[in-house]
Parts: sequence; structure tokens; C-alpha cells
Amino acid sequence: MAEITPRTLSTIGYEGKTLDEFLGELAVAGVEMVIDVRAVAASRRPGFSKTALSGALRERGIDYVHYRALGTPAAGREAARKGRIAEMHTIYAGQLETPEAQLALEQLLGEASARHAALLCFERDAACCHRTMLAERIVARRPFTINNI
Repeated sequence: MAEITPRTLSTIGYEGKTLDEFLGELAVAGVEMVIDVRAVAASRRPGFSKTALSGALRERGIDYVHYRALGTPAAGREAARKGRIAEMHTIYAGQLETPEAQLALEQLLGEASARHAALLCFERDAACCHRTMLAERIVARRPFTINNI
């Protein structure tokens, strides 16, 4: 019987990056789809709001999907901004139990199982971001190797 090799699921934050740097990192990693897991897919950084970002990715042959339900609620984002990461984790764990998040997670699993995807959020350090908790949930359900870009 053939051994099942886990697919790679990447995570990436755009904090401190230009759009070109960000796109270059995705290309080097071989990412085929960006899965935006921000609750609000807007940004003050040029090029990282939903419409502009999806267009730039499409020009590079990378697909884009936004799962708002997998983002951190406002209270969790506020806790993270204040450095209260444990509190953010508690709030986000509750978010992941909502029916909307469960449905989005199932959809995400289908997308990530079909091609190399990257979970996108703002924070540079994956350890300070909800995308790490989400990646852990994903790995608990399917065999993936996590690559923090």
C-alpha cells in the first residue's frame, strides 16, 4: 500500500511587505491559491484589500477566495492589537465553533486538498495570528504539512 504524503498548506502574513514582495514569496513557494482568512478583507496597505489583491493574484495565475467566517471577530482583533494573544486565542476558538465557520472550514479543506493553498492574514509572525490556530485545526482533520512563509 502506498504511503499517504501530506499536502503542503502554507500560511502568509503581509505585514511590512510590499505587494511585489508578497507576490514573489507566493511564487517561490509554489502557491496556487490564496485563502484569505481575514474577517475584514480590507487594508490600509496598498494592494492588499480584497478587490485589488484578487486582481493582482489573478494576473500571476493564483486563485483567491475569502472566508470571512474564518476571520477573528472584532474583540479578538482588539486583544491581538493589545498583545493579549491568549485572549485572542480564546475568542477565536469560539469563532471556529460557529456554524458559519464550520461550513467555511469544510469548503477550505476541499480547496486546500486540491492544490497548494496559503492562508492569508496580516500578521508577519504566524505565532501571533489566528491562522496558526486554523492551520492546527486543519491538520487535526487532514494530513497537511504546514509551511509558514
